[in-house]
Amino acid sequence: MTLVTQHHQQISSSLEQEPEWLTSFVKIYQQLSVDNLAPLEELYHQDIVFIDPMHKLKGIAKLTDYFQALYTNLFSCKFVITNVIYNDSQAAIYWQMTYVHPKLNGGNAVSVIGSSHIKGSQDKVTFHQDYIDLGAMLYEQLPIIGRLIKWIKTKAAR
Repeated sequence: MTLVTQHHQQISSSLEQEPEWLTSFVKIYQQLSVDNLAPLEELYHQDIVFIDPMHKLKGIAKLTDYFQALYTNLFSCKFVITNVIYNDSQAAIYWQMTYVHPKLNGGNAVSVIGSSHIKGSQDKVTFHQDYIDLGAMLYEQLPIIGRLIKWIKTKAAR
């Protein structure tokens, strides 16, 4: 097993030895933006299985549609890859996502930490599962529900 622990500016150059699908994943995710979703089709296999806390999708067309819908209302969305652990055909990717949505957190930036389990073959990612605190990413950013969830968290921590 190999561990790569570097800041996002250095990761791309440090992944020259890794599988092509992993190098592509790190590079493309750090370049994704509201206006730049086209690289998804370069990265993912046509039969990609994608799972996150809200959806399970199969196929590049469904995944592309999902990402386009997610990014439609965002002013910005940026991923910073902080760690990569890989072994042969799979990897754990640790990241921080910062996004701005006009109806969440008063239109201010929201940052959440998450991770992805990915598997690849040759030059394509064949499996991608995200692990993220959906409450921190979404529910806590809503005006009324967010205050309630934060209050509950405070009470539970005592």
